[in-house]
Amino acid sequence: MSTEAAAGGVPRRALLKLSGEALLGERKYGIDPEIARRIAGEAAEAHREGTQVAIVVGGGNIFRGLAAASRGMDRATADYMGMLATVMNGLALQDALEQAGAPTRVMSAIAMNEICEPYIKRRAVRHLEKGRVVVMVAGTGNPYFTTDTAATLRAVEIGAEVILKATRVDGVYDADPEKQPDARRYTRIGYTEVLSNRLQALDATAVSLAMDNRMPIVVFDMTVDGNILRALRGEVIGTLISDEVPA
Repeated sequence: MSTEAAAGGVPRRALLKLSGEALLGERKYGIDPEIARRIAGEAAEAHREGTQVAIVVGGGNIFRGLAAASRGMDRATADYMGMLATVMNGLALQDALEQAGAPTRVMSAIAMNEICEPYIKRRAVRHLEKGRVVVMVAGTGNPYFTTDTAATLRAVEIGAEVILKATRVDGVYDADPEKQPDARRYTRIGYTEVLSNRLQALDATAVSLAMDNRMPIVVFDMTVDGNILRALRGEVIGTLISDEVPA
């Protein structure tokens, strides 16, 4: 996808990256069904309008592998537990999407055939071409990789035109806006600037992979009603991370 298209064109195929925390709502743990329904409703509307929608979801609302590892748990074990948490979130999203009228398939990087399909690139693409929303869970299937990296990998594999990273902030800032009220928000920024300034938009592996494959990323605030639909429609919101930044 060209940078110009990512900055304002309707994507034919988009990957929506949701953190597990996005499903919390006002809760401290678990899934808020109302939030799941709102996210699903907006994604289903974009699907009805013709955009092929793939979703990668995290699991931090249930279990954070990195946090558990920092408290002494074996990192690989903690990461596998986090991957299983993403499966629970994916099933919740599937239910909400199908209630919203969008046929959905959950595909997992870890085999669990009784509840979801194994992730196979060609099958995922075929589901999208057949008009199904595809929810991809269990990260990459390997420890030590974040779901941001999984989202970038899957977006490249399936030929998505853009990654839409839904967060609780309205873009990429030059500092933490919660700690520094005068932090400046970028409307557009290059991959190398994100990496060199260590901006906390995505992890470095995900940004590097996106840069190598010229995959644009839009970081936006999903807590605003309608923003997920706006992003999937290609409207200009949040911050665009790309390989071209106007002078």
